[in-house]
Amino acid sequence: MSEPAAPSPQPSSTRTGPGRLLVAVYALFALSASARAGVQIATKFSHAPVAYVLSAFAGVVYIIATVTLANGSRTARRIAVVSCSVELAGVLAVGTWSIADPATFPDATVWSGYGSGYGFVPLVLPVFGLLWLWRWSRRSRTGKAAVTPAEDESGGPGPGQPGDPSAPVVTYREQGSTP
Repeated sequence: MSEPAAPSPQPSSTRTGPGRLLVAVYALFALSASARAGVQIATKFSHAPVAYVLSAFAGVVYIIATVTLANGSRTARRIAVVSCSVELAGVLAVGTWSIADPATFPDATVWSGYGSGYGFVPLVLPVFGLLWLWRWSRRSRTGKAAVTPAEDESGGPGPGQPGDPSAPVVTYREQGSTP
């Protein structure tokens, strides 16, 4: 008789499933925003210093979000929440500023016009990032997602794992020895 199929393991990281696409898009934006800002700052900084510095800042935020989303540990997820929140606030603030005072932005940034030059992806990307992180924080609180020891911040064994201090201790004696 055949044995029943074991249930498929739950993904244990934000970098699984749709999270892979999210990390890839963040990596693309990290590369493009950083490269664009680097070239602009190096070649024509005096033309639009505010726009170029904000583009560089956006690049740094995208790099942090990429690395922390790819890492997927509990601490990295907390940092990713902060970076996605900063990104969303930046898109909203810079987008509004660039529309209200276009003279300050003679050249576009990633976040100017709410990311219109990038198909509004900079506006929706942090929303998706925060939703994905919220999903994972919810799953870890309810215990529906497996957490590997590498992801456990305490570094110790989890419940039911060998070395768990709450697990019963089993000792063995050699035959013929006295208790």
